[in-house]
Amino acid sequence: MCGFTGFALAAREGVPANEREIDETRLALMTRAIEHRGPDDQGLLRRYPFGLGFRRLSIIDLAGGHQPITNETGDVAVCCNGELYNFRELRRELETRGHTFKTHSDAETLVHLYEEYGAEAPEKLVGMFAFCILDWRTPGAPRLLLGRDRLGIKPLYYGLVDGDLYWASEPKAMLASGAFSRRMRGDSLLDFLVQGYVGGPHSTWAGIERLAPGTTLEWSPNRPEEVELRRYWDLPTDGLRSPARDDEVLELLDEVVTERLMADVPLGTFLSGGIDSTAVATSMAEALDDPLIACSVGFHEKSHDELGLARATASRLGAIHHTEVLEADPTLALETLPWFFDEPHADPSNVPTYLVSRMAREHVTVALSGDGGDEIFGGYRRYVHDVAENRVRSAIGGPGRQLAALGGRMYPKLDWAPRFLRGRTFLANIGQDPASAYWHSVSQLSRGDAVELLNPDLRASLVDHDPLQAFAEHYERPRNVDSLYRAQYADFHTNLPDRILSKVDRASMAVSLEVRVPMLDHRFVERFANLPAAEKVQRARGKHRLREALRRRLPAEVLDGQKRGFDTPLRSWIRGPLEAPVRDAIESLPAEWFSRPVLRSRLEEHVGGGRDHSRLLWSLLVLERWRQRHGVTGVSV
Repeated sequence: MCGFTGFALAAREGVPANEREIDETRLALMTRAIEHRGPDDQGLLRRYPFGLGFRRLSIIDLAGGHQPITNETGDVAVCCNGELYNFRELRRELETRGHTFKTHSDAETLVHLYEEYGAEAPEKLVGMFAFCILDWRTPGAPRLLLGRDRLGIKPLYYGLVDGDLYWASEPKAMLASGAFSRRMRGDSLLDFLVQGYVGGPHSTWAGIERLAPGTTLEWSPNRPEEVELRRYWDLPTDGLRSPARDDEVLELLDEVVTERLMADVPLGTFLSGGIDSTAVATSMAEALDDPLIACSVGFHEKSHDELGLARATASRLGAIHHTEVLEADPTLALETLPWFFDEPHADPSNVPTYLVSRMAREHVTVALSGDGGDEIFGGYRRYVHDVAENRVRSAIGGPGRQLAALGGRMYPKLDWAPRFLRGRTFLANIGQDPASAYWHSVSQLSRGDAVELLNPDLRASLVDHDPLQAFAEHYERPRNVDSLYRAQYADFHTNLPDRILSKVDRASMAVSLEVRVPMLDHRFVERFANLPAAEKVQRARGKHRLREALRRRLPAEVLDGQKRGFDTPLRSWIRGPLEAPVRDAIESLPAEWFSRPVLRSRLEEHVGGGRDHSRLLWSLLVLERWRQRHGVTGVSV
């Protein structure tokens, strides 16, 4: 696990790119900004028209994996962040084609794979990765290729400034170049309020774009304004797969877990009491020659604590089990995390994810996790409710949906109850189209509630922007599928890469820990994500097919236990230790962004025991601490 950054100079009229200076100081500043992603080594390359910087966390070939790494003739150079799990098979194939290797690193495989297949090279890869390839083989016509793995496990950003191209694993490296203003997009502010994070092709920062998962970018300094984006992979979009057999699920799970055990450093797993992490740990224990190293955290809040189940699983597997009972620390969100999350990200589980990563890093350098299981097998409660809503919606027809929508507006809202238990929410969802109803279940605020918070001038400038639009485009893309797969498909393109995987990447790389996610192997996703809804949701419970496959391996208390959130007690925090910081944040957020009286009224209502605005108030606190830490100068509209 590593990080890289760089820039490429465009040819100017009358001034060829090779006569422009590659600023060594600028490159060093950009590379230093991502030192936490790779504390073990640094590599810099300056060759017209490119500057390329790399920070390494040594995992494989500790002595020989220095990057950037070049081919035999030095006219192709590569930086790669992540792991290529099939690099040994690819290496054998490439050696038969005459390529010569000088290291045992997986990154060198990508150099020679590019020589053979060009821009189609990432289609051959199995892994989690973001890469940069520089190509000088054609005299006078250098080329750049950027790429990102299929599911978006590893991040990559880019941006054009006066024809010059910049890129980085994290926006902070591009900001360190001095080429970008520290302004937030106005659209991104509205997206953040509605979703709690900023996703899609545009980052939070004006001028900085996010390379989409499964996408490559090609660029040449001779045609600097032409950025060629190519989608090389997507989830299936036409039809559903046939039902899966139990042994098929287990065999492929064991395969993808085993592939992720390659490492020349200590390796272990995150272990909770949930199905996904327990399934991964069980497969690991079977594949390893040495005892499994498992890392678990517990919480004083018993509603979120799964440490008892984790201990039982570790004992059953004969694991070396490291545990810690944590007091979820709200000051992390105020002081530590705003630097590492260089886009505002208000998922409350950022705090425990950072804490468990920090604890695990004391024992291992690589940890496997169960992320992705809910998206693949329909594990979230919102999927179960969406299936039920769509059944009712189909049964009652158009007039019935109109009546339900009316009932939703009249039904008293029970703010003390979880969202999925509120009758008003159910009726309101029945009255909406399926995409809008599901969007309601994954959003923290409606668009209407969000724009009420804004300064009137900013509100007016955003009148044409609706975060639902991009989500609905993903939701409607699959054909000949059920509504559950549409919801999953949309999540795979929004919530998973931009909220969950971004959280895991930033929180783990903050402590220089590599996290691998076997269930997000693209072959595993392709086989099981678009199973029929009945294979995922039965008897008001998700993950049916995975549960049934695992019955021969996991005990009933794991398979049939209540799903617990990896969350934080926001409501009590904001009525307690965070009340003063939230008040300060409301008073210091720019008046050009927000209507301060409206923000104050939301806080008073919350602390007075009225409506629960904890997610909104937490988001405002996160936003203001992020704004201060990164020196945001304004909003661009």
